[in-house]
Amino acid sequence: MTASASEQTPTDPPEGTPAGTRFTFPSALTVLALVTIVVWAAAFLIPPGAYDRNADGAPIEGTYHRVDSGRSLVDRLNDLFLAPVNGLYGIQDGTTGEVGPDFAGELYGSAGVFLFVLAIGAFITVVFATGALDRGIARLAHRLRHRGVLLIAGVMLVFSLLGTVEGFAEETLGFYGLIVPLMLALGYDRMTATGTIILGAGIGVLCSTVNPFATGVASSAADISLGDGIALRAVMWVVLTAVTIAYVIHYARRVRKDPDRSLSGFLPGDRDRAAAGAAAPPDLTALDRTVLTVVALVFAFMIFSVVPWASALTGDAQAAPYGFELGWSFPHLAAMFMVAAVLVGLIARFGEQRLSATLTQGAGDFISPALVIVLARGVTVIMNNSLVTDTVLHSIEGVVKGTSSGLFAVLVFLVNLPMAFLIPSTSGHATLAMPILAPLADFAGVSRAVVVTAWQSASGWMNLWVPTTAVTIGGVALAKVGYNRYLRFVWPLLAILAVLICGFLVAGAALT
Repeated sequence: MTASASEQTPTDPPEGTPAGTRFTFPSALTVLALVTIVVWAAAFLIPPGAYDRNADGAPIEGTYHRVDSGRSLVDRLNDLFLAPVNGLYGIQDGTTGEVGPDFAGELYGSAGVFLFVLAIGAFITVVFATGALDRGIARLAHRLRHRGVLLIAGVMLVFSLLGTVEGFAEETLGFYGLIVPLMLALGYDRMTATGTIILGAGIGVLCSTVNPFATGVASSAADISLGDGIALRAVMWVVLTAVTIAYVIHYARRVRKDPDRSLSGFLPGDRDRAAAGAAAPPDLTALDRTVLTVVALVFAFMIFSVVPWASALTGDAQAAPYGFELGWSFPHLAAMFMVAAVLVGLIARFGEQRLSATLTQGAGDFISPALVIVLARGVTVIMNNSLVTDTVLHSIEGVVKGTSSGLFAVLVFLVNLPMAFLIPSTSGHATLAMPILAPLADFAGVSRAVVVTAWQSASGWMNLWVPTTAVTIGGVALAKVGYNRYLRFVWPLLAILAVLICGFLVAGAALT
């Protein structure tokens, strides 16, 4: 998943690199721990202030005023000490607005999202343990092995679909051993295989429709439904996926026609591979087909359960929900994925011991992105208790005020580009940024869903090339393609995607 991929340590530098010159970008947990300390210290210098709120709790533009936080040094030290705890299950007092573990009021912490991440981690781990998804993709690639263009398009489309619905990213690292030989056998080069894998999954994550690790976490932090804005994101996914596939196919055809134009070059033996040498994977069993069907139904039902159908079909955000709408949120989805994980394990006949171990392993594998969400939420608790959140919001209000809705959406995209590099975690980035960015949408008169789309587009765009992601740096290493050569290959597409993203954001802001 994207979230877990971005939390992992990037692949080690190539062999031969002097040990003294190695640099490993800090993990998301380390970055957010440092951010917590910096924000806590900055709260001593930032003057406290507050906006008047409307009935829905949203800040009212132009009502900012200075207040006295009333926080003593002991109180501030307590906020720092309890930040991770408050980030998980802190309760916001209904009278004072202060957040703490012992208050009575509404849940401010991210316990619901935390459990959801563990639940979907357990589900996905069980699915991969059956081997059905790996064999399904391998079977598709083998069946299209003699039709190069269809192979590229088919694999990229499947990866993109998985990316947009469940953040499929680091799982692609297991497919280089299959895709690279197939591409070479068809007369393409290693860069074609690299682009097919990285860009296929990456463009799906960039255009996440219901990806729980990107759209889900950001929507929760922005206090909107996971289904809000899904129409815009779906159109973006169709268009940007088509453009990305066309880009890779154009390059592949050029290399096949003139191998000297390859950006990656060819290693000894690359040009001698024969298609017949590619081993045929086993046929899908009845069990594989059943598991794949269950997976498809689970994600289809997730989409159905979170989409506000009345609003989506009528265009009226205030439309009364239809009778069949479920309006599910993270607690319901967490329960669904836990049940689905057990169901897949029973179908695969894992047995009680193996199923229990796999569920535990899956939750454990996803504890890192879950903790990142908690730490990021803890930062917002410090800002909330110090009464500096509205002050920061007010400082940005002056920039947003007077701008068009389209320009505002583009600015949100641009602002999040460096943030996506500095905070190598989609979930942590979302949890940290959304409490500030979402209210700005209210001031600019656009839907908060547009802010979520702008944020995830920036995060996804950066993850297509930055060396701090294991998916990118690990992928080029597995394909034996130089990172500098990959940058030469991908930069024209990055420019095209940036223009298209800005166009979609302007359109989305105008429609709201």
